Amino acid sequence: MNSAEAAELLMHAAAFDNRNGSTAAAKAWAAALHDVPLDNDARNAVAAYYTTAPKDPDAKLWILPHHVRTLRTKIRNARLENFQYEPLPDETTAAYLARYRGQVRAIASGRIAPPTDRPALEGGPSKSFMRELEAHGWEGNRTVPDSDGESLADAVRRSGPLGVECPVCAAEIGHPCKSGRATAKFPLGKPLSKPHTARARQAAGEPQLTVEQRAVEEQRIREASARTLARLAAEQEIADVEIVEDAS
Repeated sequence: MNSAEAAELLMHAAAFDNRNGSTAAAKAWAAALHDVPLDNDARNAVAAYYTTAPKDPDAKLWILPHHVRTLRTKIRNARLENFQYEPLPDETTAAYLARYRGQVRAIASGRIAPPTDRPALEGGPSKSFMRELEAHGWEGNRTVPDSDGESLADAVRRSGPLGVECPVCAAEIGHPCKSGRATAKFPLGKPLSKPHTARARQAAGEPQLTVEQRAVEEQRIREASARTLARLAAEQEIADVEIVEDAS
């Protein structure tokens, strides 16, 4: 942009802000916009600047050269949003660069209508890629849950004993097991730090104990508890100390 073109652009801006142009201002704008041509995009950049209200309602809009440069670039980049270069077969690097730059300039300037459809990837993964996924444990696409609750339950189902309902205390999925004794603070039973053995066994896919096996296991636990209590009681008993008086 030379001084005469800068003066013309300043006259265009004066229609918005009533500025008084001068020869010095035209030379200064030409120096700041030496690599920006006077075209419709430059004029539209001025119009775009005055289309947007200032952040401070009491402030006066006053366009500067850097506003023209920035807004003109945005206008041109918007035309390239959906642009995708289509290479020619066996084209050299030099031919590619020249053809690519030519297409970018033509579309950015508006001489060629910009593409309206966003390019999309087509096709699916190759068979070899799918085999590689399956080798690493991929089991195919799964249905997306309809609710967050179903999604949470599905995530918990794969995280150990809390992923199944407890067959002993009927604790729901994701909730800890409860003791069978109700208290004022826990009317439904106090939460346990560890899940019931039957729940852990069910989560691991192990077979559950039969009624007879469970009775034997409970009896074994009771006997072990009784032996432990007896041992603790015996340790707490202190034998009487026999006092021997000195005969002398």
